[in-house]
Amino acid sequence: MRLSSLLTPAVLSLLIPASIALSVGIQSRATTCNGSPDLCNRSFGNVTFVGAHDSYAVGINNLAANQDYDVTQQLKDGIRLLQLQAHGLNGVIQLCHTSCGLYNGGPLVDYLGKVKTWMDGNPNEVVTLLIVNSDGVDPSYFDTDFKSAGLDTMSYKPPAASMPAAAWPTLGTLIDAGTPLVTFLTTTADYTRFPYLIDEFSNVWETPFDVTTTFDCSVNRTSGDPTTQMFLINHFLDQVILGFPAPFVEQANATNSASGQNSLGEQVQQCVTDHGRVPNFLLVDFYEYGGGSVFQIAASANGVEYSPSTPIATPIPQGSGTAPTSSGTVSTTSISTGFVMSVIIGALSVV
Repeated sequence: MRLSSLLTPAVLSLLIPASIALSVGIQSRATTCNGSPDLCNRSFGNVTFVGAHDSYAVGINNLAANQDYDVTQQLKDGIRLLQLQAHGLNGVIQLCHTSCGLYNGGPLVDYLGKVKTWMDGNPNEVVTLLIVNSDGVDPSYFDTDFKSAGLDTMSYKPPAASMPAAAWPTLGTLIDAGTPLVTFLTTTADYTRFPYLIDEFSNVWETPFDVTTTFDCSVNRTSGDPTTQMFLINHFLDQVILGFPAPFVEQANATNSASGQNSLGEQVQQCVTDHGRVPNFLLVDFYEYGGGSVFQIAASANGVEYSPSTPIATPIPQGSGTAPTSSGTVSTTSISTGFVMSVIIGALSVV
């Protein structure tokens, strides 16, 4: 499939100038960045990355799960934005969905260790973490976990607490400097104390989330200037169960598609129409549905070819009973009435 066919000629004409714009004139020493030599001299703020919504929430037959495969497989397949939801539990940061009683994906430090291992083996890849700090945990706790995992020294420290998209360094610069990890924190970021834990909403705006009808490209959350910030589209379709949103797995192929009504490709084109540029981050559920379409869309937006060396993972049918991880399998169980009631009590409305 020709990648240019994923976007209309009108959209491509808008993308071409952006795709060749450089934020600095210095050539990178890295020759391949995020899979393409064409991205090394491209500003981080001018690249489109595919993201895994609630990347830690892995499982099947579970209303609180948003992915089939764990973080290691996600990264292997091409995910470059990892979104996670952090909660404080007995002095430890845990990755939980709304509350740790609904879904507990384990300690943040263990998750970060997996990210560190993968990045050590793939030094020419820039990865972004987006941490939803649901409980307003003080950033010192995140700093402790990043240091324990060895990711603090790999993390980019911007020259200012907030920057317009055009001011970000190139991927090659991040890689050459040994700081290929960019981390955003939704709340409590403190640039003075921990400059690598970057405030999200003064740098990135987001579209609406928990969508159950039609996706659009309106500005939903920001504390900065959306005309100059990077932006993220929340492209994961929910269904309403007992009055609350849950992942609509049965529609994932269509939702992640490059074309068609309410598809990822359609929302990207809508963003270009509305804002004159493509999104920086495409946040999706069950990324492997669509057979790689989410990565094709990102490649097209970046003006590069999508040609994976190995096929990506395939969807796991609901009801199969287990979900693969990098270290084996995680047992999953059917949704119980008690669980659904817990979802209602917890109001599953935090992404």
